[in-house]
Amino acid sequence: MKAAFKQAEGNADIMSLNSYEELKNFQDKIIASQDPKKPVVAICFGTACAANGSLEIKEAMQEALDEAGIEADIIPYIKATGCQGFCSRGPLMVIRPQGIFYQKVKAKDCKDIVEMTIKKGEPVKRLLYKDPKTGNEIVTEKEIPFYKLQKRIVLKNIGTIDPCSINDYIGSGGYMALGKALTSMSPEQAVSEIEKSGLRGRGGAGFPTGRKWRSALMAIEKKGRPVYVVVNGDEGDPGAFMDMAIMEGDPHAVLEGLILGAYALGAKNGYLYVRAEYPLAIKHLEIAMEQARKLRLLGDNILNSGFSFDVRINKGAGAFVCGESTALFTSIEGKAGNPRPKYVRSVEEGLWGRPTVLNNVETWANIPKIIANGAKWYSGIGTPSSTGTKVFSLVGKINNVGLVEVPMGSPLDTIVEELGGGVPGGEPFKAVQTGGPSGGCLPYHLKGSPVDFDSLTKVGSMMGSGGMIIMDKKDCVVDIALYFLRFLEEESCGKCIPCRLGLTRMREILEDFSKGKGSKEDIKALESLAQAIRDGALCALGTSAPNPVLTTLRYFKEEYLAHIEEKKCPAGVCKDLITYEIDVKLCTGCRSCKSQCPQGCISGEKKKPHIIDAEKCIRCGICMDTCKFNAIMVY
Repeated sequence: MKAAFKQAEGNADIMSLNSYEELKNFQDKIIASQDPKKPVVAICFGTACAANGSLEIKEAMQEALDEAGIEADIIPYIKATGCQGFCSRGPLMVIRPQGIFYQKVKAKDCKDIVEMTIKKGEPVKRLLYKDPKTGNEIVTEKEIPFYKLQKRIVLKNIGTIDPCSINDYIGSGGYMALGKALTSMSPEQAVSEIEKSGLRGRGGAGFPTGRKWRSALMAIEKKGRPVYVVVNGDEGDPGAFMDMAIMEGDPHAVLEGLILGAYALGAKNGYLYVRAEYPLAIKHLEIAMEQARKLRLLGDNILNSGFSFDVRINKGAGAFVCGESTALFTSIEGKAGNPRPKYVRSVEEGLWGRPTVLNNVETWANIPKIIANGAKWYSGIGTPSSTGTKVFSLVGKINNVGLVEVPMGSPLDTIVEELGGGVPGGEPFKAVQTGGPSGGCLPYHLKGSPVDFDSLTKVGSMMGSGGMIIMDKKDCVVDIALYFLRFLEEESCGKCIPCRLGLTRMREILEDFSKGKGSKEDIKALESLAQAIRDGALCALGTSAPNPVLTTLRYFKEEYLAHIEEKKCPAGVCKDLITYEIDVKLCTGCRSCKSQCPQGCISGEKKKPHIIDAEKCIRCGICMDTCKFNAIMVY
C-alpha cells in the first residue's frame, strides 16, 4: 500500500516558508507546474476499492502506458486518491480533465483504457455507469446522479488530490485559510467567524462549535493556560466510515482546521485521537504532519508569525466508549478510557484538568472552509439552525453504498432514494437507522423529514456522526433493536448502574420478545426502564442507548405485538418464531440447497421437489440464499 501513495510527480520543491506571501508564491509555483491539458488518471484507494484491487489496477495502468509507448507530452499522471464515495461501484477510476468516470474497473481493462481514452479521448463503454432508470450510459462523473445531487465541501478534495502530497493540497487552496488567519485575523476574530457561521459539532449532539470555543476562552480567563485542542477520530459506529475517509483522503484539511483552532484559542499543543483500526488514516496523518513541519506550517513560529503549535497522534484501543469526550481524555492521559461525571464541562476541565476543546474530524475539516470563504457563505448553506453540509455513510439494504455530502435539511428520501438509489428490488425502505447504535429507526412514512439536528430530535432520532443504515421488509425491528442494545451493552464501561444493569435487563426483555415470550406489560416495563437509563446514565452512551428501542416501539409497535401475541416474526428473522419450507411447485430439484445445508436436513431426489426436516433445521438461511428459484419459504 505504501507505494500506492507516492508524492505527486512534478511537484514544486519543498522548502521552508517564512510568510503568507511565500506560501502564496509557493502555491502559484505549484499551479504553474501543472499542465491543465495533461491527463490525470485518478484511481480510488478507499477501503472498498483498495480491497478489490486498486493497487493492481494502478500497476497494470502503468504497464499498459509503458507498453503503448505514448509520447511524452500526453503521458498521464496516475494519482492514488482517497475514497471517491461510490463504494458499491468500485474500484473507481476518473480520467481528467474530461471527467470520464469508470466503475468496477479491473486490471485487465487498463490496456483498453489507454488505447481508447488516453490515446483517442473516447470512453470504454462497458466501464461506464448506466442510469438504472433510463438505461442510458453516463460518461462524466458530474452527470451521475450520485455526484450531481451532492454539495461537496468537506469531501471536495477527496478523489481529486493525492492525500500524501502537501503540494496537491496547497495547489487546491490548502493552508490559505491558515495564512489568512495569521496575517489578517486576530484570535478573537477567528472565534467570532466560527460563531457567526453557525457550525455545529458533527460528532453527535450538534453543540455549536463557536459557543464551545467561546466558553473555552472564558475558562482560560479564569484558569489561565495551557489550553488543548483535540480531534476525535475514534469513529466506532457500526456502518460509519465518514471520518476515516476524510482522514485518509484529505488529512491536511483536518490538520489545518486543528491549527486554526489552536490559533483562535492560543493552544500550543494538540492531539489527534484515532482508532488503531484505522492504520491508513494514521499513516496519512503522520505524513501530513511531517510535510507541514518541513514547510513551517506546523511547529515553532508558523509562517514566521510568532505563533507556535504542534500535535501528536494517540491511538485508540478500540473501545467504543472512548468516543465520549471524558473517556477519550482519560485515555490520552494514559488511564483506562472510562467516562467521568460532567459536573464541570470539558472546556473548563478537560485534559489534565485544563480547558480543552474537542471536536470530531468532520468538524475540524470544516474550519478552513469557513475561514477562507467567510461565515456568511457557510451560514447560507443548510438551515438557519443547522448550517452547512453533512457527510453521511449509506449502508445496508441500499443500491448505492457509499459516502455522500448534502446540505443540512435535505429530505430523508432525497438521501436514501435519489442519492442512495433506494432499496434493491425497488420496494420502499422499511426504516432508516440514523445516528449510529444510539440513534433511532425512522419509518418510511417519515421519508420527507428534513435531516438536520433539530428535525431528527423531534422524531426521536439523532444526527450522531452521520451513519445511515437502511433496512427493508426482511429486517426485523425487534432483532435490530436487540443487535444495537447488545453492542452498547458490550461497549459500556459498566461504571454506572443504569448502564451496567439497565441495558442488561432491556436486552433480556428483547430476547424474550424474539422468542415469542413476554406480554404487553413487558413493553411498558421496557419503556419505563429506558426512561430511567436516559435520566440516570453517566455519559452519552447510556443516555442515548434506549433510542433504537424507543423509536422501534414508537413506529413499529405492531411488529412487537406480533412477536408477543401471535408468536410470529413478520420479517422472518427471529429463529424461534419461523419455519423454513420448500414450495414444491417452485422447486426444480437442482439439489443446490441440499449440498449447502450444514445440518443435512434437506432431502429429495434429483429433479424432484425436496423437503426440509424442521426438527433438524437451525434456520440459518443458507438454503434461501442458495436457491435460484425462490422456492424456499419462511413462515
